[in-house]
Amino acid sequence: MIGWFDCTAVDEFADAVVADLLKRVPPPSIASVGKVTAKRLKSTNDMIFARAESFARAQPLNVYKKAHLGNRVKWALREAGYAEEFVDALTYELVTVITLAAGARKKP
Repeated sequence: MIGWFDCTAVDEFADAVVADLLKRVPPPSIASVGKVTAKRLKSTNDMIFARAESFARAQPLNVYKKAHLGNRVKWALREAGYAEEFVDALTYELVTVITLAAGARKKP
């Protein structure tokens, strides 16, 4: 039961995702939408979602851990200065990918 609330791996993953996003696409660059920024953002999102899938398949994630991951990413991105709409959309997609990959993990 204690392991149900242990979010150490989830915290490390969330921090890595946020740090990678900050490095690849800083908040000011999203304000100026151009072809280069859009392409960089798409490749970064694809990379983040691929990492999220492999993380969810490797780690047993319960409802609490999924919610904790979403909350941690959301507030870290807001504090970093990303627009609220961007943060909400990315967080929603990330939690959706995690949930679907975790569900696929359980199927034989």
